[in-house]
Amino acid sequence: MEYAIYDDFIKLGQLLKVCGLVENGAEAKEVIQAGKVLYNTEVCTQRGKKCYPGDLVEYAGEEIRVV
Repeated sequence: MEYAIYDDFIKLGQLLKVCGLVENGAEAKEVIQAGKVLYNTEVCTQRGKKCYPGDLVEYAGEEIRVV
């Protein structure tokens, strides 16, 4: 899926929430800190990681391309 942002970036936890892959911020924090989220094909444990257009986030078999 693609997610269009209109600011300079979106934080990783927010991206997972707005795309419906987690229910809330607490769940986002949990899955990110557990190393279950890939950011540009590498494990990312930083909930506040800034995602920019062109970045790829993967979680639970879903891919999100930030555009």
